[in-house]
Amino acid sequence: MQYSFQHVAGFKTSAVAQEIVKVPQMAESLTEGTLKTWSKKEGDHVERDEEVAVIETDKIDVTVNAPKAGTIKKLLANEEDTVEVGQDLFELEPGEGEATTPGRGAFFLPEIRKQAANIVAEAPGGGEEAKATPQQEDQPKKPDESKEDIKAKEEPKKEVKEEKPAPPKEDKPAPKKEDKPAPKPAPAAGKRGETRIKMSRMRLRIAERLKQSQNAAASLTTFNEIDMSSLMEFRSKYKDAILKEHGIKLGFMSAFAKACTLALKDFPVANASIEGDEIVYHDYVDMSIAVATPKGLVTPVVRNADEMGMIQIEKEIAELGKRARDGKLGLEDMAGGTFTMQDTLPPDSNGGVFGSMYGTPIINLPQSAVLGMHAIKERPVAINGKVEIRPIMIIALTYDHRLLDGREAVQFLVRVRDYLEDPRRMLLFAPEASEGPKA
Repeated sequence: MQYSFQHVAGFKTSAVAQEIVKVPQMAESLTEGTLKTWSKKEGDHVERDEEVAVIETDKIDVTVNAPKAGTIKKLLANEEDTVEVGQDLFELEPGEGEATTPGRGAFFLPEIRKQAANIVAEAPGGGEEAKATPQQEDQPKKPDESKEDIKAKEEPKKEVKEEKPAPPKEDKPAPKKEDKPAPKPAPAAGKRGETRIKMSRMRLRIAERLKQSQNAAASLTTFNEIDMSSLMEFRSKYKDAILKEHGIKLGFMSAFAKACTLALKDFPVANASIEGDEIVYHDYVDMSIAVATPKGLVTPVVRNADEMGMIQIEKEIAELGKRARDGKLGLEDMAGGTFTMQDTLPPDSNGGVFGSMYGTPIINLPQSAVLGMHAIKERPVAINGKVEIRPIMIIALTYDHRLLDGREAVQFLVRVRDYLEDPRRMLLFAPEASEGPKA
């Protein structure tokens, strides 16, 4: 009985196993997102931890990275598709340098080849080419052809060219006169086009939260004005030394944050929140800083701001602001917060980057108050019976009237004003470093 080597060695194996990469876990409250972009396409090579896709959620953008180096074999979702946590996202074939699990039968491949070689060697004429299989032996043999027949087949046949009659000439019909379409009316002057763009998940979430705040809170806004002369002089005097020693630009945000943390100690209800039918008072200040980004407004949090000095607060705000504008904030950076300030005062400006004179900020629920700052403008004011030109800023406090009464809200804002018009007062009431963070 003859054997075919092809029959023995036809056992297929898979030495490289393709891996299905799924949508990662994003957060406890996030179960789905929108696949915004594929950073790679099918056939591209990726390194370990290289970005492959970006998933947009209602809070942050989540990047999906390659778990190991390899080649993208197939994309299992399209851009703008809604994908859920745990859903198959793409197929990855691990490349060189990555440990892979051999496919079924890969461990037996050398043994199979050895047995196949022995079978071929033991068969008659083992050193020659593999014999025909039994099915091929059962087929009838064709009779031998004579030399004359072979010669006749090898001689090329002479081609005989047949003359084809010329095709008859067809009479071409006279060209028909085409009816020209009526001229179109001239378009109206100016462009009147429309563009429709789907709202991002973050923008939808922001709209939902803002409307929820307006519907739930009994919002009321009170205003006051600050003479910024002393604070601007203080900043101008120390900004170069702080930049040289600490590598950070001294702005106004750290002074406002410090003034608010001190005022919140005097009026703790402005640092409280409502949960059900209870009022929760916080003995710490987690300061939310509202930052405008290309995708919308986000509020990263400076933890335990009441235990920090101005330089440390300035560093935290600068770092969070940069990460917010670069789209690199995590969910943990925005969770919580007990009081909110608007980030309208970058270190290299005189305040009010958007140029607003007045505004009514919206409360960031479940917080009870938010402080809004505006542009610094020179205005004539009465100082000791004389008219002087001073840099003035309007500040606004929007508060939840369910928690704060008008008296407390006004006194809180006046206390903030007093601290900022004379920054030395903040040194008198600042917590001592020896106390350390509260438990």
